[in-house]
Amino acid sequence: MTRLTRLIGASVISAALAVSLGSTVATAHDDGKGAVQPPSMEAQEHEFENVAASAANAESSAPKGFAPCINGMAAKTYPCDGVDMMSHLTRADLGLSFVNDIWGWTDPKTGHEYTLVGGIEGTVFVDITDAKRPDVVGILPTHSTLGGDVWRDIKVSGHHAYIVSENAEHGMQVFDLTELRGATGEPTVFEATAHYSEFGSAHNLNINEDSGYAYVVGSRTCDGGLHMVDISAPANPEFAGCYSSEGYIHDTQCVMYEGPDVAYQGREICFNSNADGDENTLTIADVTDKSNPVTLSKVYYENDGYSHQGWLTPDQGYFLHGDELDEATRGINTTTRVWDVRDLDNPEVIDVYDNGTDSIDHNIYTEGDRAFASNYTSGLRIFDTSLVADGELSEVGFFDVYPENNNATFEGGTWSNYPYYEQNVVAVGSIDRGLFVLKPRGDVGP
Repeated sequence: MTRLTRLIGASVISAALAVSLGSTVATAHDDGKGAVQPPSMEAQEHEFENVAASAANAESSAPKGFAPCINGMAAKTYPCDGVDMMSHLTRADLGLSFVNDIWGWTDPKTGHEYTLVGGIEGTVFVDITDAKRPDVVGILPTHSTLGGDVWRDIKVSGHHAYIVSENAEHGMQVFDLTELRGATGEPTVFEATAHYSEFGSAHNLNINEDSGYAYVVGSRTCDGGLHMVDISAPANPEFAGCYSSEGYIHDTQCVMYEGPDVAYQGREICFNSNADGDENTLTIADVTDKSNPVTLSKVYYENDGYSHQGWLTPDQGYFLHGDELDEATRGINTTTRVWDVRDLDNPEVIDVYDNGTDSIDHNIYTEGDRAFASNYTSGLRIFDTSLVADGELSEVGFFDVYPENNNATFEGGTWSNYPYYEQNVVAVGSIDRGLFVLKPRGDVGP
């Protein structure tokens, strides 16, 4: 490892990015075979290029310290309701020119809590133990810069982070997070603990910590479906099998099933957001036998655009699902579909929740009776899920990290959040503004 005197200047990278994005961003939703599916990718490419070319917060004058939500605004900048801003790090602070996915880790030995921020240059590690004074610990540089794509996704199992990217020849990086314990002073440039190279580019991954398997999606293997990896020995990940019968999977959640369908209790089940050609579905698969995964159900839904991502409620009875292009292509408001998945062979949509904005939804996660949704231009939205069995969601709080508008565009805002910290803060990544550490008040939070 070597020490950084400073992280990469985001303003310099932004200028180069403005030139390069035009030929690369259109692969955002690659089907695993090199073909772009959604017809609106040209518009998305243009919008992302505008973000990269702008000075969007490289030298931001927006507040970065603690800013409570007062009369519907935080620091007279960010619209909010019941959510305070503990701190804010810009892209320049992070040394990133574009922020995408994030995840988190709590060190069981020290109690320190970290946010893992993905960007074009790599993965940045931020200690947010003191939520009002976050500390950039260092960066794990990208394994590949080929292709120039901005997508990078991160998940954690135990004390290891697993990172994929749509850069060509990137594969999966493995990083031992305990290395963060000894990193003090100037941010550190880390090296990967291990590298898995059975695929090159990939869109995302999910990890079932209970089984010890990682599920990579959107690679150019397994027909874009589940590329299954045994990570029981983190420094020596091994290929375990493919689930390819239903084509491209954009995101997945795989669990040891303990839900209400007694026929499958104890099995390993994946809930897949399939976007294969013109087919947008929720597909549920039994992957217990990695050599012979089985599709249990494949269900279409109305007003589809691009089946993107979803997450189970803690009782595994319901699945909250987002479609990334329905707002733009169908002309509807920000929409979350509530699936009743108590019968894994026959899931059905029982409610379509309209959030009242035009913004495009991206990633949603559940904790207790709350759901935390990252919606591009309308920011973090927090839903009460206590009546989900009746098909009801209700918004109880929000924090808008992109105050310019709530348009159904990809021009800025948030892709993802991480709500699982012991101190009950939520880390929110903003593609144009960096990292926000937010704290829901009282009953708003989990």
